Amino acid sequence: MTEDSVLVIEGADSLLDDDGKPRRTGTAWTASAHIITAVIGAGVLSLAWAMAQLGWIIGIFSILLFAIVNLYTSNLLADCYRSPDPVTGKRNHSYMEAVRRNLGGKMHMVCAFFQYSNLIGPAIGYTITTAISVVTIRKINCFHQNGTAASCRFSTNPYMIALGTVQIVLSQIPNFHNLSWLSIIAAIMSFGYALIGAGLSLATVIQGKGKSTSLMGGNNIQSSADHNLWNMLIALGNIALASCYSQIAVDIQDTLRSSPPENKVMKKANMIGISTMTVFFQLCACSGYAAFGSETPGNILLSSGFKEPFWLIDIANVFIVVHLVGAYQVIVQPIFGAVETWARERWPSSSFINREYPLIIGRMKFCLSFFRLVWRTIFVAAVTILAMAMPFFNEMLALLGAIGFWPITVYFPVEMYIARKKIKKGAMRWLGLKTLSLVFMLLSLAIAIAAIHGMNQALRKYKPFKYKA
Repeated sequence: MTEDSVLVIEGADSLLDDDGKPRRTGTAWTASAHIITAVIGAGVLSLAWAMAQLGWIIGIFSILLFAIVNLYTSNLLADCYRSPDPVTGKRNHSYMEAVRRNLGGKMHMVCAFFQYSNLIGPAIGYTITTAISVVTIRKINCFHQNGTAASCRFSTNPYMIALGTVQIVLSQIPNFHNLSWLSIIAAIMSFGYALIGAGLSLATVIQGKGKSTSLMGGNNIQSSADHNLWNMLIALGNIALASCYSQIAVDIQDTLRSSPPENKVMKKANMIGISTMTVFFQLCACSGYAAFGSETPGNILLSSGFKEPFWLIDIANVFIVVHLVGAYQVIVQPIFGAVETWARERWPSSSFINREYPLIIGRMKFCLSFFRLVWRTIFVAAVTILAMAMPFFNEMLALLGAIGFWPITVYFPVEMYIARKKIKKGAMRWLGLKTLSLVFMLLSLAIAIAAIHGMNQALRKYKPFKYKA
């Protein structure tokens, strides 16, 4: 072998990491940016309502509590990126891979259930929120033209069907989630509408138009004590969902350069991201509650919230629609990929499943698969039908928070950390970690029960498929 050949090989190796993949270039700042982008979404708009149910003391404390627990368990998870050693061990490229390597195959299957449940749920939630935002644009313009006393109520069904049609088309594009511009647009849109909501709330308070508030929640005189308690639990679920990003934390860590060690850099990113998230959450929650008081709506940018200036609220809702149309594709692509990989392995000789037909539309080139066309269309149609059947914003967010927060953010990181560190059963650290997990399991169960109760009450009030916003 010549000296030039050796130099070429060494040069090629320098472009690769220890797992053979292109050398990663991520830093604490890029990782924290991913975290912030992930948590600043539609769930932020429900935090003012959550604060109204909990009151100033419990509301502010709850946001801080979820942030602290999130930071602690995210740091435990950061040490599980490499196994068995957190610095020199083999990389785990995804959350499920980390669970499989640290806890085994059975727990990997349990994790898969919660992971995919945590993806299907938001698809339904995004469909609901997008349709209501489109209706809000119509309602705000109706109020502007006819006065706020006008009867401006519209069915969300046509918009959900239209959104479903758009998503069926977008779903046929393979690897849509890898398009870098999608994340950039989503980040701009999400920060845009969240800042508009906070800005309008602060303007209302500064003008002296804010409504009365209370230190303690659950004091709505128009509701029973039981109803107030249910709403407080649903509010906790909304906060849990808004602050949850653990399902993508390992993927974010997988973008970091290997020196300094990824676990140390990720812990710094967790601190930056969660600190920024907490300040932003407190701003949105407190300003919205100060503006609307006990009458705070479930989403301050929907028609029951602000009505003027109508053009700014229209822009905010357009931001929501654009963000969630793209975000829908990002969250469902892992489901599509998992099902299609399983089908290809199960029926490797099936042309229906495996054959790709190249298509050129203008300058865009992609491959069409009949299996992808049928299966993804059925999935999007099912999600759309479920969204039309139960268009209830806060209850849906709470249920998603209950399903996702405890298992993904608390249970699996704690169990992986115990297994990796070989912490003895009965030791003080073991008892502390297990107690943390148990407390949040019970809280998640209570939130889930409250969310289901709230959805049941809403279904009694509104007939399925006939909801008008």
